[in-house]
Amino acid sequence: MGTTHFLFGIHCHQPVDNFHAVVTEAILKAYRPFFEVASRYESFRFSVHFSGWLLEFIHDHDVELFERMKQLAARNQIEFFSGGFYEPILSSIPSTDRIDQVKKLNAYIQKHFNQTPRGLWLTERVWDSALIGDMKKCGIEYMVVDDYHFISTGFEERNLYGYYLSEDGGEQIALFPINKTLRYLIPFKGVPGVTEYLQVLSTEEDRAAILFDDGEKFGVWPKTYEWVYESGWLEEFLEAISTNETISAVTYCEYFDTHRPLGLAYLPPYSYYEMGEWSLNAHDAIALERIKTTLSGYPQEQLNKFVKGSIWKNFLVKYYESNHIHKRTLELSAARSEVKHRTFDEWLFKAQTNDVLWHGIFGGIYLPNLRDNAYRFIIEAENLRYGKCLPRIEVNDFNMDGYPDLKFIGNHFIALFDSRLGGQMNELGLRDACFNLQNTFRRYEESYHDKILSPQKSVKAEHSDGIDTIHTLSVENIEGVKELLVFDWYSKNSFIDHITDEKFNADGFARCTFFEYGDFVNQPFEIIGYGEDSATFERNGGIYIDGTKYTSTLSKRYRFSEEGIEFEMILDSAYGGELTYLLEMNLHFAQLDKVMLNGHILENNPLKTEGDSLTLEDPYTAKMITIMVVGARDIVLARTDTLSQSETGFDLTNQGLSIAFVVPYQKHMSITGSMILETKE
Repeated sequence: MGTTHFLFGIHCHQPVDNFHAVVTEAILKAYRPFFEVASRYESFRFSVHFSGWLLEFIHDHDVELFERMKQLAARNQIEFFSGGFYEPILSSIPSTDRIDQVKKLNAYIQKHFNQTPRGLWLTERVWDSALIGDMKKCGIEYMVVDDYHFISTGFEERNLYGYYLSEDGGEQIALFPINKTLRYLIPFKGVPGVTEYLQVLSTEEDRAAILFDDGEKFGVWPKTYEWVYESGWLEEFLEAISTNETISAVTYCEYFDTHRPLGLAYLPPYSYYEMGEWSLNAHDAIALERIKTTLSGYPQEQLNKFVKGSIWKNFLVKYYESNHIHKRTLELSAARSEVKHRTFDEWLFKAQTNDVLWHGIFGGIYLPNLRDNAYRFIIEAENLRYGKCLPRIEVNDFNMDGYPDLKFIGNHFIALFDSRLGGQMNELGLRDACFNLQNTFRRYEESYHDKILSPQKSVKAEHSDGIDTIHTLSVENIEGVKELLVFDWYSKNSFIDHITDEKFNADGFARCTFFEYGDFVNQPFEIIGYGEDSATFERNGGIYIDGTKYTSTLSKRYRFSEEGIEFEMILDSAYGGELTYLLEMNLHFAQLDKVMLNGHILENNPLKTEGDSLTLEDPYTAKMITIMVVGARDIVLARTDTLSQSETGFDLTNQGLSIAFVVPYQKHMSITGSMILETKE
């Protein structure tokens, strides 16, 4: 009988500047107890990856854990893997940035743990062959990917018990395929079942059982702390591994130095299979599940080879808000050579963290605090970039969608406008508070909403030996949330132009069900002129009544000052009947429940009030925001709350406040208004 070389690795990361209580809980429930138990089994050799920010946090807040990690490194029980210091998706950031981020983590590991990393953890296992050359410049010799990368391109699962070589432009690197079966066994199944699987592999000589997975599943994921530590799973597991003569726990570097590659491999730019599903839009993800059900008679390996989801970068297409954050970091990266400031680089690198850009089972882009952090990093970098400056306007294709965007830079705020989407404001960054008031989020339809719309499809999984993974947990709180499910058909920016009628009401606005006659909401405008402090957007569009298009032109004129934005909307249409114009604004607040609206907390949702002016007092940013639309008859206010899935069920999260100024008009309309930003003493 041969030996199973068990390559065990854990990857540990928390979103940069996440709530301290959340990070501390992860330390207490997962990282600290894991290393305490592992330290008692010196023969259990394993590999670890911690993001740089998390290592810094542990260094500053848990000296005992940090020292224990140093002790394990000193006795060569653990091998440290490198990666981007702030855990970016490496293929989504420029080459210079990813080299600098990896080298920064290399230096930290060398300084504190006296190891020079040879292996690299790919964030979310997002592979791209273009990384090879850059990682070789960082001294990286091997990386871990998913076995799905290999299976999807034609490899057989039985041939994935070792490592392969890949190349790009003549530069070589080794790739270890993570065993999906082990990902689902450890730590969720009983120890006898896991060791039996490992022993089966040892029936052939020199087979490697490869695992590199989230450290948080050892204590943070639902029910895992009780299972892994209180019930003694980890202790039993390490005892079984340490005493089993057919299983040898080794580090990746030990295996790499003593074994030749299995061959050559060229892999597609995928991640793990579930990520491919999550990156699809809702309808495609549901269709994929139906296709898999229809083809369920085929072997699973064949299905995984031919039936696939999308790639990670499709999140930048799926979520408008994700793309905006990502493209802002690309803009800042391009400015590195002109700024040449180490602190600027740090803010940029923090903004490149992956967590805020996507969504699967955990919150990700749906979590406002993560987006707030990303914009804080971006605005801090902008403050270093611009300093105290003469107000000015820049025009460029910042979103990289083929349409010019407009950016006003003032000493008190920075505002961006998207010409492809209605000449609307999609960022309003307060420079002193480092807070984006426009950090709103659209209520997207997600594939898991089908569990709410068709609850009979949710089936409780039964397990006699072990616990559920986050992929098999049943959702407990479906009942009663269906009425909270609302979908938007447009992005929640500001200065959105709606054409509707007298039937418009507050409930229709809140649920995004009111009738739309115009084509100005999500269609392109042209920038027909701009100066140092003003800009004009215009669209030759239409108003559609009873199947007839009435040619209509809408001009939007903005003038910027240090105090805020003045605006004028001029609409000329061939249609002469009575209609209603809505100017929709959407603002984001860290604590909406504490914001005073015309002197009152928003208690009723939605709320309709008469008038043409609204004052919002926000204690979090210490700002008073006054919006006035001359000629408005009513103002409608509605919370924008998303219903997203997490590891524990469905979460209702406030993303912003939607505001509609209602202006009746006939044929021609011309309105003026302003948004004034004042600092409260």
